[in-house]
Amino acid sequence: MSSMTCPDRRARPKSSRGAAIFTARSLVVAVLVTLAGCATPDRAPVLAPPVYITQSTWWQIDSDIGAASRAAAAPAGNYARGSMESWRQRVEQRTEANFIPWFTGYWTQQWLAVKVAWYKLSGGEGTDPAVQRLAAYLQEQYRDRVLAPVAREIDPDAVREQATTLYVRLLGEQLEDIARRYGVPADQFAGRLRDIPAIALAPPPAHSASLYQLVHADPLAGLPAYAALSTRSGTGAGLSESRVSPVAKRASERLVARLATSGGAGAAAAAVGGVAGMIISLGAAGYGAIAHENERPEMEAQLRETLNAAVHDMWLGLTEDPVSGVMTGVHYLSTQIEGSLARPLAQPVQSEPAPREIPLPDEPLLEDDESDGGALPDDWETEE
Repeated sequence: MSSMTCPDRRARPKSSRGAAIFTARSLVVAVLVTLAGCATPDRAPVLAPPVYITQSTWWQIDSDIGAASRAAAAPAGNYARGSMESWRQRVEQRTEANFIPWFTGYWTQQWLAVKVAWYKLSGGEGTDPAVQRLAAYLQEQYRDRVLAPVAREIDPDAVREQATTLYVRLLGEQLEDIARRYGVPADQFAGRLRDIPAIALAPPPAHSASLYQLVHADPLAGLPAYAALSTRSGTGAGLSESRVSPVAKRASERLVARLATSGGAGAAAAAVGGVAGMIISLGAAGYGAIAHENERPEMEAQLRETLNAAVHDMWLGLTEDPVSGVMTGVHYLSTQIEGSLARPLAQPVQSEPAPREIPLPDEPLLEDDESDGGALPDDWETEE
């Protein structure tokens, strides 16, 4: 019995060794496979084929860019006109409340009479600078008393900047929509925008910018070309010389006449002297003040009519003038962009080849009555 059990005990270790050997071989194979996989070079990524945009599509895109520019200019113009309408109302209110009472006041007229006399004395012989110098003085006073305070609320230069910024922002948003609508890759669309000049001023080159630079400038004022454009586009509102000169002329004539009257009273007071002379002076001043108050309503009406017309001129110029108005920036950019896109927007018509002639079936020749030969010769006839 003991001899039969020994072989069984020896067989078990062989089986265990075989399993261990198989496991070891499996691990070696797995390691080799892993190492082989790590040693395999990475596959090159599959590149998508380039997107080709046809010429006709680019023409249509250019057309849409021009339409986008016009569409962006409309709300910018509405904003500018609304702001300037508020500006006009404030200017008229301040003119009525401040400038007209100041100008037509008694003591202002007295002071202006002294200035006019000084203007005349300082002028050379044969010249009359009173009207021109008084007009310049009135323009300065109107700017200080009316335009400057209103500009602290609504500045035409600030309106111009805001209208231009609004135009550029709206245009940039529409350009993004155009690129998505036609499925143009970003790099190709950016390249097209770089080819469109938006600002083209005189050298240096920094004073020029493409449409791509314009819509991607953040902030817009940080773009050197736009800063140069803004410097050249100031509004500079003020009373026009043609409007204020008639006011100055009437005022000068009236002040000279008043100065002569007050000068006569002053001479009489100086001759009498003492308390009586003081009474004469006070009486002349009192009479002058009474006469002034009687004339003041007519003076105010004339001045109000003239200044209202002058304010309307300023408002119209600031709103509509493409060179010095609040839409100067928008007008320049839209004209520049749309002008650079002025090209045929449709594909040229390809001339088709002329249709080939189709030979007609044999037909008998027609006699030409006008030919010199008349009938065919007998020898051309077919003999039977």
